[in-house]
Amino acid sequence: MEKQISSDTIEKWLKAWSLSRELPLPVQYKSGFMVEVGYEKQRKRYVFPECNADFIELAEAINEPWVFLKVCTSFDEFKNEIPQRWALQPQGYMMYCTSPMKFNDRNLPDDYRFAYNQYDSTIVVYIMRNNKVASSGRIVFVDGLAVYDRISTEKDHRRKGLASLLMKELEKIALSEGFSANFLVATEEGKNLYESLGWKLYSFYTSIVIEGE
Repeated sequence: MEKQISSDTIEKWLKAWSLSRELPLPVQYKSGFMVEVGYEKQRKRYVFPECNADFIELAEAINEPWVFLKVCTSFDEFKNEIPQRWALQPQGYMMYCTSPMKFNDRNLPDDYRFAYNQYDSTIVVYIMRNNKVASSGRIVFVDGLAVYDRISTEKDHRRKGLASLLMKELEKIALSEGFSANFLVATEEGKNLYESLGWKLYSFYTSIVIEGE
């Protein structure tokens, strides 16, 4: 069941998102937050815990491309209040888990292995095969919250349970560091996996952008 997300949780998650990508930390922008991303097709991102006047006013003021506005609600809540120049992006879902995840009794296939890397407060877990990355994910610890980020499996290695095994390894790291409050933003595809592991929906996470060349 969706519920209102706090500004404090958004700030923690966005800080972890920035640390995972080695970007500048978020700064307060009215009732939301802003990150100077600096990518060619994502110059900045503004994130708001709710759709309010600050969000609508910003959508009306921005005309330049590749500035993302993100808000923790569904598109239906504000689609008639913003200019038509904004394009809806694939739906995201903020999710949380505060109890042990539910895993099948399965081990890595014989020709796969785990590998690890760390930078600052981010720990990266890889599942490797023949010295190539088959699956990977990151976990970032911020102010009591374990944020799971950039979970992905390469196309040729899907349908083998690698994503679940990767999540299990990330959870093991979180528990070893004393963290039991887990948080992530899922895609439509990822949401089903995380729900099967025991994660619950916190809120919709809707993104819009003015697309450019």
